[in-house]
Amino acid sequence: MKWCNARSQQAGRAPLYYTDTSLTQLYTNGLNDLIYVNWAANGYALPTEAQWEKAARGGLSGQSFPWGNVISESLANYWGCSSGCGFAYDLGPNNPNPVFSATGTNPAGYFAPNGYGLFDMAGNVFEWCWDWYGTGKNGSDDYQANSTNPTGPATGSNRVVRGCAWDSDVLTAYASSARCANRSPNPPGLADYSIGFRCVRGL
Repeated sequence: MKWCNARSQQAGRAPLYYTDTSLTQLYTNGLNDLIYVNWAANGYALPTEAQWEKAARGGLSGQSFPWGNVISESLANYWGCSSGCGFAYDLGPNNPNPVFSATGTNPAGYFAPNGYGLFDMAGNVFEWCWDWYGTGKNGSDDYQANSTNPTGPATGSNRVVRGCAWDSDVLTAYASSARCANRSPNPPGLADYSIGFRCVRGL
């Protein structure tokens, strides 16, 4: 969030994240889980998970992945488990993607983009979202509520990550995690080489 604020300022756009309810104290330093958002601002932000999922699907509907209903290591960088894990949609091969055995992550643009022209919406690294992981069934709360552009629960102890990663070490990075609908909870202070983020921008 601090990085998004800095990028917004650098680009001459209005930042979104503040440490007070009157939206006067910009979030620029320290660690703070109690952040207030100016949703009307035109700056850079972490995507809500609803925004993330819409972007990941790339215009497809009813499909498991940004390109369809099967996954292989020729389509994304993830930990394959085509035999022994029960994922019929995983065409593998098993274990880490051998093309990136030396680096772990793949360079942006290596795999084909989705229908919106976005890269790596499945695999490579998990990505932070704005939303708190809810207390309802499967952590949903109002994420799947009948509302337009939901922003998730007001409070929580874990934030949502989406997208899957190249490594199965800390988070489960199998094909099931690469599905557009998959969501995982993680504490905001977690720093791990398998988690990154991308920004969205207000209009």
